[in-house]
Amino acid sequence: MRRAARVDANQAAIVAALRKMGASVQPLHTIGKGCPDLLIGYRGKNLLAELKADSSFTMDQLKWKTEWRGNCTTLHSVDEAIAFLKGIRIR
Repeated sequence: MRRAARVDANQAAIVAALRKMGASVQPLHTIGKGCPDLLIGYRGKNLLAELKADSSFTMDQLKWKTEWRGNCTTLHSVDEAIAFLKGIRIR
Protein backbone atom coordinates (compact mmCIF):
# COMPACT_ATOMS: atom_id res chain seq x y z
CA MET A 1 0.00 0.00 0.00
CA ARG A 2 1.31 3.44 -0.95
CA ARG A 3 1.67 6.03 1.77
CA ALA A 4 -0.29 9.27 1.51
CA ALA A 5 1.30 11.85 -0.77
CA ARG A 6 3.08 14.56 1.17
CA VAL A 7 2.42 18.17 0.22
CA ASP A 8 5.34 20.57 0.61
CA ALA A 9 4.64 23.45 2.99
CA ASN A 10 5.16 25.99 0.21
CA GLN A 11 2.70 24.43 -2.26
CA ALA A 12 -0.40 26.51 -1.45
CA ALA A 13 1.47 29.82 -1.70
CA ILE A 14 3.23 28.85 -4.94
CA VAL A 15 0.02 27.59 -6.56
CA ALA A 16 -1.78 30.81 -5.56
CA ALA A 17 1.02 32.96 -7.03
CA LEU A 18 1.06 31.01 -10.30
CA ARG A 19 -2.72 31.30 -10.65
CA LYS A 20 -2.56 35.03 -9.85
CA MET A 21 -0.19 35.41 -12.82
CA GLY A 22 -2.78 33.76 -15.08
CA ALA A 23 -1.50 30.19 -15.12
CA SER A 24 -3.70 27.14 -14.82
CA VAL A 25 -2.35 24.70 -12.25
CA GLN A 26 -3.08 21.00 -11.81
CA PRO A 27 -1.58 19.34 -8.73
CA LEU A 28 -0.01 15.97 -9.56
CA HIS A 29 1.53 15.06 -6.20
CA THR A 30 -1.05 12.32 -5.58
CA ILE A 31 0.18 10.32 -8.60
CA GLY A 32 3.33 9.31 -6.73
CA LYS A 33 6.22 7.28 -8.18
CA GLY A 34 8.33 10.44 -8.39
CA CYS A 35 5.92 12.36 -10.60
CA PRO A 36 6.40 16.15 -10.22
CA ASP A 37 4.05 18.14 -8.00
CA LEU A 38 2.48 20.46 -10.58
CA LEU A 39 1.38 20.64 -14.19
CA ILE A 40 1.27 24.32 -15.17
CA GLY A 41 -0.38 25.78 -18.26
CA TYR A 42 0.92 29.23 -19.19
CA ARG A 43 0.91 31.16 -22.46
CA GLY A 44 0.28 28.06 -24.52
CA LYS A 45 2.98 26.01 -22.80
CA ASN A 46 2.69 22.97 -20.56
CA LEU A 47 5.25 23.00 -17.76
CA LEU A 48 6.18 20.57 -15.00
CA ALA A 49 7.38 21.69 -11.59
CA GLU A 50 8.65 19.86 -8.53
CA LEU A 51 8.14 21.87 -5.34
CA LYS A 52 10.67 21.70 -2.56
CA ALA A 53 10.62 23.39 0.82
CA ASP A 54 14.17 22.07 1.27
CA SER A 55 16.64 20.42 -1.09
CA SER A 56 15.88 16.76 -0.45
CA PHE A 57 14.52 14.46 -3.15
CA THR A 58 13.10 10.98 -2.60
CA MET A 59 14.60 8.03 -4.45
CA ASP A 60 11.47 7.89 -6.65
CA GLN A 61 11.84 11.58 -7.53
CA LEU A 62 15.52 11.15 -8.45
CA LYS A 63 14.68 8.13 -10.60
CA TRP A 64 11.86 10.03 -12.34
CA LYS A 65 14.12 13.03 -13.04
CA THR A 66 16.81 10.74 -14.48
CA GLU A 67 14.42 8.90 -16.79
CA TRP A 68 12.22 11.82 -17.94
CA ARG A 69 13.08 13.05 -21.45
CA GLY A 70 11.47 16.46 -21.05
CA ASN A 71 11.91 19.47 -18.82
CA CYS A 72 10.91 19.80 -15.19
CA THR A 73 11.89 22.73 -13.00
CA THR A 74 12.31 22.72 -9.24
CA LEU A 75 10.72 25.61 -7.36
CA HIS A 76 11.49 26.49 -3.75
CA SER A 77 9.57 29.73 -3.27
CA VAL A 78 6.94 32.10 -4.60
CA ASP A 79 9.71 34.37 -5.91
CA GLU A 80 11.24 31.49 -7.89
CA ALA A 81 7.82 30.57 -9.30
CA ILE A 82 7.17 34.14 -10.44
CA ALA A 83 10.64 34.42 -12.01
CA PHE A 84 10.10 31.06 -13.73
CA LEU A 85 6.85 32.18 -15.39
CA LYS A 86 8.30 35.55 -16.33
CA GLY A 87 11.06 33.68 -18.17
CA ILE A 88 8.68 31.62 -20.32
CA ARG A 89 9.02 32.62 -23.96
CA ILE A 90 6.20 32.54 -26.47
CA ARG A 91 7.00 31.21 -29.93
